[in-house]
Amino acid sequence: MTSERLDEPRALRRSLRPHYDPEAFGRLSEQIARFLGTGRFIVYMTVFVSVWVIWNVAVPASLKFDPYPFIFLTLMLSLQASYAAPLILLAQNRQGDRDRIQYEQDRESADQNQAEIEYLTREIAGLRLALNDVATRDYLRSELAHLLEEIRERR
Repeated sequence: MTSERLDEPRALRRSLRPHYDPEAFGRLSEQIARFLGTGRFIVYMTVFVSVWVIWNVAVPASLKFDPYPFIFLTLMLSLQASYAAPLILLAQNRQGDRDRIQYEQDRESADQNQAEIEYLTREIAGLRLALNDVATRDYLRSELAHLLEEIRERR
């Protein structure tokens, strides 16, 4: 059962497949991938491999569990890599999905901002045209000064 749909009837028989929450699994894979990309992980792996090699070289033969070619260590590292690669890819796919959604939201926001800017530009242009028809303070002062001079001249 991936997700229950309300427009379809429920299946009568139960599936024998195991059920898991893909969202929880995705979050877990992102946490693991985030840890695999840190210096701490590299230090831990270096210490682990160093201890493994030193133990299997320096201790008496009866205590060695993986002699020189270190085949079991190679198997462990290959197993770790075989799980790490798909987990990292899953985390990248989830991040790509989030980036795509964010890009779409940013594009919609940019389109809305552009429309608002164009509207405000038209409003400012309309106000400028309207202000050309309105008498300004300096224009009124100059006209009143001319009228005052004409009145003085007539007296």
